Amino acid sequence: MRILVWHVHGSWLTAFLGGPDTYLLPVVPDRGRDGVGRADGWDWPASAVEVTPDRLREEEIDVVLLQRPHELELLERWTGLRAGVDVPAVYVEHNTPAGPAVATRHPLADRSDIPVVHVTAFNALVWDNGAAPVTVIDHGIPDPGPRYTGELARVGAVVNEPVRRWRVAGTDVLLDVARRLPTTVFGMKTAGLAEHLPGLPTQDLPQDAMHTELARHRAYLHPYRWTSLGLSLLEAMTLGMPVLALATTAAPEAVPAEAGVVSSRPADLAAAAARWLADPDEARERGRAARAHALQTYGLDRFLADWQRTLKEVVR
Repeated sequence: MRILVWHVHGSWLTAFLGGPDTYLLPVVPDRGRDGVGRADGWDWPASAVEVTPDRLREEEIDVVLLQRPHELELLERWTGLRAGVDVPAVYVEHNTPAGPAVATRHPLADRSDIPVVHVTAFNALVWDNGAAPVTVIDHGIPDPGPRYTGELARVGAVVNEPVRRWRVAGTDVLLDVARRLPTTVFGMKTAGLAEHLPGLPTQDLPQDAMHTELARHRAYLHPYRWTSLGLSLLEAMTLGMPVLALATTAAPEAVPAEAGVVSSRPADLAAAAARWLADPDEARERGRAARAHALQTYGLDRFLADWQRTLKEVVR
């Protein structure tokens, strides 16, 4: 198949591009949000091909993978094709509703011709999907290998834009833990945290380098209040890290008891982190369980097989 897909969510797309198809990635001169093209920070296959908008009308497109509402208009403007009418389409919903929880209608809720694929069952539950056909394809994670050493008696967290996404990302929870325990924050635009907690170490690294450095930390903290799940949590588990997560989003289903601590009480997370910083053997044992569960539940083969089945049902 030849799949038109925008580069919106780099980590998710990295997994998706592991399939057997050709992937057409729109690219615009300034590589803005509607045409980022190939990524610099990920190792993507040659089957991910950049295509400019003026060339798209010449391309054969079997299916369009939509991820944002305005891509419906972009598709028609750039190609003359209407999603779900002139070309098969699937809409991937990465996020929880930005409006009122459980009361927000999905942008495709009034359409029955474009399936909506949610990345977690929690996501499908909290959206009002209306008439849209709904399915769930859980995340798949390319295995980075068992990199965990836990040599640093520190907590590691991965949060992109933690200042802008304050409540959603649980930045207040993160800073509360960081005031009690040695903590490092990884991610984009993390330097602004220094205004709220001077001296807090932050790093913005390419994904592979970040995984190696993160895995040196004794435990992983996932402070998110409101998101579908967060790929960084699954990546940390796959690295072999013991994890701490708020009991929100899909985290309670993603983290078994032997792999970490999931609680709606931030103090419980801080207490577990303090225990693991003092007990590297328990932390390592929890990390082994986390990796085993992540590989079994969020393996790339299952993810790609689910997507092949879904796409072939749409492209008939």
